[in-house]
Amino acid sequence: MSKLQPVKSEFFLSDVKKVARELLGTTLCIRQKCGSIFRSVINETEAYDGEKDLACHASKGRTVRTSVMYEMGGVCYVYLCYGMHWMLNVVTCEEGYPAAVLIRGTEDFKGPGRLTKGLGVTGSFNGNNLHPQNSLWIEESEGKPQQIFAGPRIGVDYAGPEWSQKPYRFWFSNCRGIV
Repeated sequence: MSKLQPVKSEFFLSDVKKVARELLGTTLCIRQKCGSIFRSVINETEAYDGEKDLACHASKGRTVRTSVMYEMGGVCYVYLCYGMHWMLNVVTCEEGYPAAVLIRGTEDFKGPGRLTKGLGVTGSFNGNNLHPQNSLWIEESEGKPQQIFAGPRIGVDYAGPEWSQKPYRFWFSNCRGIV
């Protein structure tokens, strides 16, 4: 059993870029159907910052799909991409401001589609609070990554040169590099 505590809900109420960086080194946890808990250190994230961010789903305003993004931070935003891959996002900021962090990878899964497939995350998690009671949560970090990198998000060329090139993707290359 892990000695680490789930991150507090206040953690998710900060600026989305800050949360995306601070999620690095934390542990994504999911309770499997058999009852065991699978844990994996988050090592890559992307920030999507509200209606002004043309790469953000909320750039077109509130819709049935994006309504979860307008909730209080700490909620899962899970959507289907290309009709085949579930994407796991964590809503951030105060209620009414649509921002979310895409969990792009962990030490065990590189790529957001492989991550959700490997963990069994589907649209049924959409709108759930990140909490052990809901089978999906994030635990505090044992330490901080030694070196964090930032660069453009992946696959958002449709947002135009200004928004597609913003350094809103964060990662560290070696999970063993946590101190």
